[in-house]
Amino acid sequence: MAVDLSDVSDYGQSNGGVSVAGTLIALVAAIIGVGVVAQVLSDRFQVPSIIFLLAAGIALGPEGLGVITENSFGEALPTIVGLSVAIIVFEGAFHLRFETLRQAPRATLRLVTFGALVAFVATTVVVQVALPAVSWPVAALIGALLVATGPTVITPILEVVPVRDRVEAVLETEGIVNDVTAAILAVVIFEAILSGTTAPGALLTLFVERLGTGVLVGALVAGAVFYALRYVDLSPSNAPRNARLLVLAGALVAYGAADAFFTEAGIAAVATAGVLLGNADVPYEEDITDFKGDVTLVVLSFVFIALAALLEFEELLALGWGGLIVVLAVMLLVRPALVLLSTAGDRFTRNERLFMSFAGPRGIIPASVSTLFAVQLTERGMPEAANALVGTVFLVILATVVLEGGFARRIAEALDVIPMRVLIIGGGTVGRSLATRLEERGENVVVIETDEEQVRTARNEGHTVHIGDGTDSEVLEAAGGANARTVVAATGDDDVNLLVSQLAASKFDPETILARVNDPDNVAAFEELGVRTVASTFATAQALDNYIERPALADWMGEIGRSGDVQEVEVTAPAITGRSVRELGPELPERSIIALVTRDGEAEVPTAEFTFRTGDRVTLIGQREAVREAMRRFHPS
Repeated sequence: MAVDLSDVSDYGQSNGGVSVAGTLIALVAAIIGVGVVAQVLSDRFQVPSIIFLLAAGIALGPEGLGVITENSFGEALPTIVGLSVAIIVFEGAFHLRFETLRQAPRATLRLVTFGALVAFVATTVVVQVALPAVSWPVAALIGALLVATGPTVITPILEVVPVRDRVEAVLETEGIVNDVTAAILAVVIFEAILSGTTAPGALLTLFVERLGTGVLVGALVAGAVFYALRYVDLSPSNAPRNARLLVLAGALVAYGAADAFFTEAGIAAVATAGVLLGNADVPYEEDITDFKGDVTLVVLSFVFIALAALLEFEELLALGWGGLIVVLAVMLLVRPALVLLSTAGDRFTRNERLFMSFAGPRGIIPASVSTLFAVQLTERGMPEAANALVGTVFLVILATVVLEGGFARRIAEALDVIPMRVLIIGGGTVGRSLATRLEERGENVVVIETDEEQVRTARNEGHTVHIGDGTDSEVLEAAGGANARTVVAATGDDDVNLLVSQLAASKFDPETILARVNDPDNVAAFEELGVRTVASTFATAQALDNYIERPALADWMGEIGRSGDVQEVEVTAPAITGRSVRELGPELPERSIIALVTRDGEAEVPTAEFTFRTGDRVTLIGQREAVREAMRRFHPS
């Protein structure tokens, strides 16, 4: 990459009848348009959008059509990239909820501390060994930048690979936190290169100054924005709009104010402000979230395409076999090692840990920061260091995004870390309520609905909706019927529910077919097909009777999916087979008990001397996390 971004000459003057300003506006508009198309294609083909964005950037750059060149943006590119990164980091941090962190607290902490250290040190050593022409300081700079995974590449993967909550929580948190620490660490090393600073104390001071300043400024801005949103009458008629604009302005102010004190302190500031505001009870949160998401998609598309367009393949090829060694080491050695070490002893299955090992693509922070550093290195008379920096970073980005991002779903399916799909036909109140409860437990739910209003409502509530007629076998197949463990016919029409049940049984043979029966007289017709039914009349009567005769049980059942849980699991663990309830009971997590055991289709409350066999189905009841831990004892993945 030739990184000398010179001024745009005669800016604003006419050039063949078209002003340079007009050309730049058209170029920016075209990039944004291509970016939006990339996002649409991502949703359509279930491939992370970063794949399409990088491809579009390369196609528009010097290696392709040549529409975007080094001089297209002049000296404005660093400013545009900086503000765009601020918005992207803020949006990702805004979605980081403290309750989500509780899904995997130990693994998260280890990944962003011990894991980040392993990534930095190991990558630095690999770069220096594989590319001996690169000095140790520049190798350390590359190692620092490649610590960052980032929400810009992790979130698109998680949108097409619906893993369990605990895995998603760790990957998202790691991406957000490491974006900040990697950027600040890289700045410290970069300034040490320029100034010749090598003393550990001085380096630590540089790091603390930027992190501390960012956290302080971000907290102050978050406090001011929260006060304005909560206690100031923004507008009687346009309060939601003003709230959106206020939050966006707050993110940019936090970035600019912190960056005015110390370079790259702005990244820590927007991350801090985003986390604090995202976890505060701010008004109009849904409007703010939707607005930020749209803005982020636009700036993300622009930045990725613009930076990818500056890539020149000859610089990647100049790295030779050393560059390939760096890529393979980062993907196949460094990343798996830090994930496996950081998650050891936690509640992740072996396959979940392997999936996280191969879900570490690098994104916008390494790309943008390395480009900006390269500009300054070239200006200081160090073009070789600049080319090595950008070439190595972009080679790792390309490889990890294409291979780990593009094949993420196939990897997840091969490792069996995607929860079995549940199809719910009918997006009405019943279907949406069931989908909400299942998704809170980490299930992969798809709602099938034809009514436009119901589709819109379900999607606004965050559900995945497949538009189509559930009585059409092709629609069921397109929605994932072949991978469905459970099919639920939940429409208000018994004829539709019966036909759905027949199609599911004959075409896909899922483990369980459930049907809502609105007329109790139709129950027999469903049961003849072997379909389990829930008759609205009987269910309502039973629920009312529970509150009359068994109020404590009724209240507790209402907590299922939140603090309490009931789960059924098959016994597959060799360590369980042949052991009795009396032996196993004390080893189960506190606040969980064995309620029922089903063997050969017969369910019973087991005695203390009951001995488990492989294939028994055990019903566990208790506190949510305790039940999940007990399930892994009986059925380890």
